Amino acid sequence: MIVVALTDSDSYLKWGAATLDRVVPEAERHVIVVANPVMPSVAQRDAAVASTSWRGGEVAVMQADDAVAFVRAIEADAVLVAMRGPMAALLLAMLAELPRRPVLWSGIPGIALPARRKALVYRAQADLIVVHSHRERRAFAELDRDAGLAHRFALTTLPFLDRRPAHGDDVVLAAQALVPVSRAARTTLVARFAEAARRHPERRFVLKVRARAGERQTHDERWPLDAVLHRIGETPANLVVQTGSMSAALDRAGGLVTVSSTAILEAIARGIPALAINDDGVDDALLNTTFIGSGLLGSTDDLVAGRFREPDAAWAADNYLHDPADDDAAQHLDELQRLRLQGALPARVPARSTRGGVLRRAWDRRTALGRHDGDPLGLVALVVGTPVRAVVRAGSRLRARAATVGAR
Repeated sequence: MIVVALTDSDSYLKWGAATLDRVVPEAERHVIVVANPVMPSVAQRDAAVASTSWRGGEVAVMQADDAVAFVRAIEADAVLVAMRGPMAALLLAMLAELPRRPVLWSGIPGIALPARRKALVYRAQADLIVVHSHRERRAFAELDRDAGLAHRFALTTLPFLDRRPAHGDDVVLAAQALVPVSRAARTTLVARFAEAARRHPERRFVLKVRARAGERQTHDERWPLDAVLHRIGETPANLVVQTGSMSAALDRAGGLVTVSSTAILEAIARGIPALAINDDGVDDALLNTTFIGSGLLGSTDDLVAGRFREPDAAWAADNYLHDPADDDAAQHLDELQRLRLQGALPARVPARSTRGGVLRRAWDRRTALGRHDGDPLGLVALVVGTPVRAVVRAGSRLRARAATVGAR
């Protein structure tokens, strides 16, 4: 079996490579970064694959058309489209047009709750959606039924969970691009982390960031925590900023703190006490509703006092730390491959509007690939489509406002 992972950002590269290792370890495997506006730097690529079979090797970077041509040339049996929504929709559409197309599978790295309908719509042309917990499977299956998308869902353990015990005493803060949301809240989190470092000079405190200045991430980070740290005053001598792989940071960890990073799952899988900060509340915008009932939620007061938590066992079994014997992604892939070889793989169609024909396709390429789009029609689509899109959105807002007024 020949399997290719097409990736776009640092987190999707990490997930894509590790997923191939976990689900299809015996297959002939290839990992490719498709050139796009948020593709990882060389250093980010090295960190992303540091715990996978591609450690120490060079991950290929290709233009979108070249990546699809490569899939066709090697006659790949399956392609894991490990990409953000718009990129996933584009590449799935391109791959679906190949003769004797491969099995197409996709998913979302890390904690994918709350489940979003848009995540499924972007991946409508995937034969298989990978989820990482029983709870995720239930949530996405319900959305899928409501949307009429008829996806298959397969369960697999988060591929970068390492159950080796850690032997260290560092306190690691896992930074996130999206949360805390405001500059004030991000400043408070960093300031309390520095306060904890001063309170416990015998321990090393590590601010673990995803990117260096100028490097792109899956999500744009308006106020990077390391930059916030430099603005709040003198940094304690036992507080350091660290890049690289999370696995390496956890090797020396005795405690992990975050708002809602997947790193908390990596920590508790290794027996490291953790703390999910809830100073700003618990809601979908903070991506931390997953931790309700986990026993992991706490405040920055707990951080400063060094009160880290162990997870509730029932919560863990339903949320990402299930028995690996429950995993069934490999079986689903095998079944889909048998259907493919029999010529019985069902066709998958886009769920997003395709009105606009050639120009719409060019628009989708240009907005996903940016300057890496080699099709000159993309620029035409952008020039034509941008004002049209603005008019359509303005009309939608006016109709929504009129409906609200009429309902009063």
